[in-house]
Amino acid sequence: MAKVKPYKIILSVIAGILALIILVASSYLIYICAQYYRIEDNQDIQIKNNQTTTVSLEEEYSIATYNIGFGAYTHDFSFFMDSGERKNGEKVTGKDSVAKDKATVETNTTGSINTIKEKNVDFALFQEVDIEATRSHKYNQLEHIEREFPNLSSSTSLNFHSAFLFYPIFEPHGKTTAGIVTLSKYNISKATRRSLPIDESFPTKFFDLDRCIQVTRLPISSCEKELVIINAHLSAYDEGGIIRKQQLEFLNNILAEEYSAGNYVVVGGDFNHDIANSSDIWESDFKKPEWVYSLDNSNLTTGYRFVSSTNAPTCRATDINYIKGETYTVVIDGFICSDNVETVSIENIDTDFMYSDHNPSLLKFKLKTI
Repeated sequence: MAKVKPYKIILSVIAGILALIILVASSYLIYICAQYYRIEDNQDIQIKNNQTTTVSLEEEYSIATYNIGFGAYTHDFSFFMDSGERKNGEKVTGKDSVAKDKATVETNTTGSINTIKEKNVDFALFQEVDIEATRSHKYNQLEHIEREFPNLSSSTSLNFHSAFLFYPIFEPHGKTTAGIVTLSKYNISKATRRSLPIDESFPTKFFDLDRCIQVTRLPISSCEKELVIINAHLSAYDEGGIIRKQQLEFLNNILAEEYSAGNYVVVGGDFNHDIANSSDIWESDFKKPEWVYSLDNSNLTTGYRFVSSTNAPTCRATDINYIKGETYTVVIDGFICSDNVETVSIENIDTDFMYSDHNPSLLKFKLKTI
């Protein structure tokens, strides 16, 4: 019986391994494609625990917006999708794709909630709230938020529903169900999820958020108009600015419709763009990141303005762990208001990024009698 030559055995083993890799990769691709779908646009959102009191003209109200970063961002957390360049030319990339552990997520979520509770706001907008996700060790942040604000109306729109993302290989980002949350001390007559344009190219669409805004409508006492509060989380990492333009056009069309109807409008959230001309305010060892694109009032439809503050930054880059004075920081969170909404005050709450890669922003406002 002739002996099989060793190199043939080696080639057979290599061929078998390659065939297995191709089979696994093909199966995973089929799984990703089968799991993918876009969440329905113009979706009516359930309003939980709806309050009965209505807002009024000429009264002062407060609203906070806070991207809580799925509870992962301690000072030593950096994100694997974020990269940057120091002023000396050194390039860096974040390392982490999931939170350290469930206890860390709970601690950060508690800290974020308490930061807002201390301000006793009338309205609160949260972004990057995980409901069930590998990245946050399946800690239910939505349930935690609703439990801690038992006397507020609550509505939640999903904007991230991914299949299990097996990347990075040694610490996969995993499966995610997450959303944006709007809370109110006052009666909400209707809440609607509106789908924002996103990058539909392959394979980007499988890894990006299914972006949306949530439009909540509140009746106003002794007035036929409505207060419209919009919770927004726009796209980042938009090479060429194509999606940015589409999302701004989409948002501006909605704002124009509400303006024509004479409604009072406050948009709050994470705009993922510099909305305060703040790109070079704070000391940093880093060059301005490519994703920091500036927006100003010229980018908004007639009758609207950005309302933001530079008393503190609202976002820190996550290409390295947070080191004050070294990590790049900027203002990308805040508000857009219609001209019938009076700004009483605006400030960013400086948590020194203790619980998230964002700081919250707080607006006090009045609905003017027209």
